[in-house]
Amino acid sequence: MKRAEGSRRQKQIDETGSAPFLFFTVLLMLFVVFVSFVQSEEIPATGERGGLAVEMERIAGGDLDLQTTALKMLAQRSDPETLPLLNALHEGSLYRWSKEGEVRIVRVETVESPEGEKKGILVDPSTGKKVGEGDGTEEGFEMISVGSGEGRRWLQAALDRIKLYDPSPEARRSAATKIGNGGDLSGLPPLVRVLASERDRWARHAMEEAIGQLQLADPDPAVRQAAAERLGAIHSQEGLPRLKSLLSEEPQEQNRSVRGAIQAAISRIERYQVWEQFAGTLFSGLSLGSILLLMGLGLAITFGLMGVINMAHGEMMMVGAYTTFVLQELFTARLPAAYHDFYFIAALPLSFLVAGFVGWLLEKGVIRFLYGKPLETLLATWGISMILQQAARWYFGDLTSVNAPNWIRGGVQATAGLVLPYNRIFIIILSIAGLAGIHLLLSRTRYGLKIRAVTQNRDMSACLGISTRRVDGWTFALGAGLAGLAGCALSLVGNVDPEMGKTYIVDSFMVVVVGGVGKLAGTIVSAMGIGMLNKILEPMIGGTGGAIYAKLFILAAIILFLQRKPSGLFPAKGRAAESA
Repeated sequence: MKRAEGSRRQKQIDETGSAPFLFFTVLLMLFVVFVSFVQSEEIPATGERGGLAVEMERIAGGDLDLQTTALKMLAQRSDPETLPLLNALHEGSLYRWSKEGEVRIVRVETVESPEGEKKGILVDPSTGKKVGEGDGTEEGFEMISVGSGEGRRWLQAALDRIKLYDPSPEARRSAATKIGNGGDLSGLPPLVRVLASERDRWARHAMEEAIGQLQLADPDPAVRQAAAERLGAIHSQEGLPRLKSLLSEEPQEQNRSVRGAIQAAISRIERYQVWEQFAGTLFSGLSLGSILLLMGLGLAITFGLMGVINMAHGEMMMVGAYTTFVLQELFTARLPAAYHDFYFIAALPLSFLVAGFVGWLLEKGVIRFLYGKPLETLLATWGISMILQQAARWYFGDLTSVNAPNWIRGGVQATAGLVLPYNRIFIIILSIAGLAGIHLLLSRTRYGLKIRAVTQNRDMSACLGISTRRVDGWTFALGAGLAGLAGCALSLVGNVDPEMGKTYIVDSFMVVVVGGVGKLAGTIVSAMGIGMLNKILEPMIGGTGGAIYAKLFILAAIILFLQRKPSGLFPAKGRAAESA
């Protein structure tokens, strides 16, 4: 009995003593787990901050194999945080820095002080913190470089893949295209990862193209077939050379189903290219037609009103273009950089006014004495055009150019392979605005009423008290101003030179004659028709003389057309026809 009671008491003592032990054991285990978790958070896995220091040591070491392996691992991880390190290595600004027996890896950055002085600072590539000053030329610095071709290949691959995370959609698109053209299957995982979160339409398109191109090298025929079908569905311009090479170069694609998918994709892409090129040609023709419209509007007004064949009309366009150039130089030389792009806003009205003033002087000084003498007028204006050309050559030289403002650079991405430039879109809008302004002027204002009256019957207008000489002068200035506006617009897409008017004067006369003298509707139709026909024929004829032969063909067609319809598309009717 006593023995049993003693055993029970001893058991209670043992259980009581083991309880605290078990409690503290559990606490110790929880603490160990917590510390392990914290350490795993504070000391990142290889490829993040902690791992980057290890990779830096391998890159900076003398072992080329370890260096190549480290660069390969960084390329496979595609961690954006490694971009400063890789950029420094690529640019030659990564150094070993020995100071007081300690060797550190630093990258050199150039910064500018508030006083404008430039100096180099040393930055830790793994933390991004400044650790000193220097430009790498002092004693104790040794530049780190990639010592093998394989290493340089992986360095470039890492840079390209990290740019998939760039804030700029254009940079992401360019990086995806480069990876796809590279043909390295190891670039597939980062592309797939980034595609899942990509929001930009054309960056997504480039990534899909790149994935399809890389999957064409997959060992699985089903994957290759799906890749070919996908490239055809998205009309991949970048994938087309790769698809063609699989059918023509060794080793060729052997799987029958895959070959069929590749052939179908090639046909689909090429059909799409034809329509895309046609759309681009039409747009180019529309922009050329817009310039001809601005030129033709002025010529239609002066030629239709006064019957003057003004061979200096192209030089009015030159005056507008040089006005734009002079304003650009003045803004660049006299104003802060923030205001440089505003030169074009000032050039639009000023080119109109300057060219209009030159036209007004031309009418007052020469043309008003030659009314009713078409041959003398033609010769006189041709001589004036030569004088203006030589004056421009003497003062400005043979060739100048206008830099388009930043807000008008670039373009609208209409399709994967078709970009509509902003400068040409602006020219089209400007021609529409000019056309609307002329229509309102002629149909809604008192001055427009006088112009129409003098155009239809000059003698009767004079009897009613209209000063036909004054109307002639201001109308000639208006036509010259429109040509100057065309020159301002043309400076966005071409060089400014003394002979630029020669290129457009013949086309402008053709626009006026084909459309019908003095007819705005005819000017619009003929300008767009001639502009588009020019751009359609140039690639069809091909060769270095494609543009010249296209113009000759159009000129011959216009001569034949005028044999059938001498008065143009929209001939004058009623009193206007009788007065003509």
